[in-house]
Amino acid sequence: MNRTSALLSAIAESATLAVDAKAKALKAKGENIIGFGAGEPDFPTPGHIVEAAARACREPKYHKYSPAAGLPELREAIAQKTRTDSGMDCQASQVLVTNGGKHAVFTAFAALCDPGDEVILPAPYWTTYPEAITLAGGVPVVLQTDETTGFKVTVEQLDAALTPRTKVLLFVSPDNPSGAIYSPAEVEAIGRWAVEKGVWVLTDEIYEHLVYGDNRFVSMPGVVPELANQCVIVNGVAKTYAMTGWRVGWMVGPSDVMKAAINYQSHSTSNVANVSQVAALEALTGDQSSIAMMREAFTRRGATMHRMLNAIPGVSAIEPQGAFYCYPNVSALVGKPMGPSGTVSASSLELADTILGEAGVAFVPGEAFGTPGYARFSFAMSDADMEEGIRRIHEWVAATK
Repeated sequence: MNRTSALLSAIAESATLAVDAKAKALKAKGENIIGFGAGEPDFPTPGHIVEAAARACREPKYHKYSPAAGLPELREAIAQKTRTDSGMDCQASQVLVTNGGKHAVFTAFAALCDPGDEVILPAPYWTTYPEAITLAGGVPVVLQTDETTGFKVTVEQLDAALTPRTKVLLFVSPDNPSGAIYSPAEVEAIGRWAVEKGVWVLTDEIYEHLVYGDNRFVSMPGVVPELANQCVIVNGVAKTYAMTGWRVGWMVGPSDVMKAAINYQSHSTSNVANVSQVAALEALTGDQSSIAMMREAFTRRGATMHRMLNAIPGVSAIEPQGAFYCYPNVSALVGKPMGPSGTVSASSLELADTILGEAGVAFVPGEAFGTPGYARFSFAMSDADMEEGIRRIHEWVAATK
């Protein structure tokens, strides 16, 4: 008999967190490492949010259990925010406050999937999605995309992947890791396909406010209202308000699904920490000026990173449209002697390890996202560190003999 269950033994370590941890461990040893791995804003949480949390710490009512589904005032604020930003008509009773956006994803799949149900999963995908699907008993059906299609799936691809077991389509725009955004017309076409085929849509809107240039975020149930009864939205405060450590996310969906999800959370985690919920309430209802400030910084950094990456021989990247990542094709650096040591990397996974060891730069290889030959670089970091890190890789490639 195995000491650990087969289900949990099969879970892969989070590649993004692993890269970040390795970079931090090397830094702790005194090595000069620049890490592009973490998917979190480098800004502090806005002061008014922190002050609201500090006040909540001193209020005895927040020292006790609260409703498992979330503080009523926060659930109402999330419903209002969803009606305004996503265009989906919903009530506070359709909201579940979760322990971060990742928890919302796991809970949503647990609520939707029976064993053997298929979930269409476009690649590149966030490294956690396939694990969440599998733990819920679902079967990930991966659809490949690349830079020639702007890392976006088509209705024709969805049709080809459809089987009698298809239950859910996972839809993400803006996307992690590619930074791609679907146009309003593309979102509507996919939404209408889902309605016609009777497929649920789980749409992750965590990067909704981090959109650059002429690109525009639109929510699928907002442009296809008929989808609302077979759609779940997951979101949170982590990326928009620089609150990754506060661990507040949410899911919004039809009443029957939300009842099941709330019951599940009542037995698994109970309520999210009350102080964090109060902070999230202030984030949603208080001063919103920090969003524009961070978006301006990310716009500048994304443009700089895009230019610098494309200047590296053998590297090509599309311009980031949203989120805070560049996702270059690095396959030309694989399978040949590279760098001053002439190391041959057999994969982008090995390339990442080589560059970390020889250039002191950490990034997440495309294997983590279902697309070998690519690499994710976060530009949620200081301009100086970002430019120095890309410069080191350029110099490493240029030193190839």
